[in-house]
Amino acid sequence: MAAISLAAPWILRRAVRTFSLPQPLLHLNPGSCFHGTHRPFTFPTSLRHTGIRQLIQAVKGNFDDLLKGVGDKNAIEEVKHILEMARRASSRREVLHSDFLTPPVLKESMMALEKLADVKAVAQGGYPQAERCRLSVGHPEALTSDPDIVAALSITGNFGFQPCSHGDFLGSILGTGIAREKIGDIILQGEKGAQFLVVPELADYLITSLEKVGNVSVSCTRIPLLALEYEPPRTKSFKTIEASLRVDALASAGFKLSRSKLVNLISNGDVRVNWTTVTKNGTTLRTGDIVSVSGKGRIKIGEINSTRKGKFAVELIQYL
Repeated sequence: MAAISLAAPWILRRAVRTFSLPQPLLHLNPGSCFHGTHRPFTFPTSLRHTGIRQLIQAVKGNFDDLLKGVGDKNAIEEVKHILEMARRASSRREVLHSDFLTPPVLKESMMALEKLADVKAVAQGGYPQAERCRLSVGHPEALTSDPDIVAALSITGNFGFQPCSHGDFLGSILGTGIAREKIGDIILQGEKGAQFLVVPELADYLITSLEKVGNVSVSCTRIPLLALEYEPPRTKSFKTIEASLRVDALASAGFKLSRSKLVNLISNGDVRVNWTTVTKNGTTLRTGDIVSVSGKGRIKIGEINSTRKGKFAVELIQYL
């Protein structure tokens, strides 16, 4: 698909103003805006209405075309919101920011935004492996550097005798009244506590409001992003020989499940490829694809080679 311009809303507003002028004849002066002459002229009503209607349909059609390409139908409304935000940012020559997005919404939004000619997008989650990220969108002339839109906080307390889970930390943070989309990743640190990402405007509120996680009294402080203590995910690799690269074949091998069990999981919507729900057993996988199964974890498709017998030797990387 060719790149789509979001200049249409700007043109639409100019057209509305132009078509509504009752007196001057408009002509284009190269290098400038429209200027009027002394001859009275009024556009025919039919021409005015037709032109505006066509422009409105063009803008709506562009967005509809982009949304048709969204693979994860559960993400359509959020992707639509991102596209609307991008339209506003581009037409006003400003930069706007989303809340923290889930991986499926981030992936679908980035794919849609890549098709727009006059929009630049930057995703930031606070550290390289971040899953939940904020998206900054704007005209390329306005978005010239990475905005400062993510803050890091550290939660410390005596968790040696009362270890807390990811859900415990998340529940306590949300218990202060903050919406989930304002919070990014939470990085567990064992007995020391946890670190997490948040929109900067809520950092001070959390520092004063978060007092307990579970039954553990805690203190919350702001830290630089460079102080985040994250580790590359631990993985284990192994190889399998399969007749095809179908998701049901590779996922059943990767998760040590029967093919029939895997097919049932796909039917129930419990299998995702690159964070998008899979609906077909025969979906073909490629190197780099990440397959996740609810309650089972995730695997990554590594190197793929053909065997002499026409099968596929596939490296599967399991996240521990």
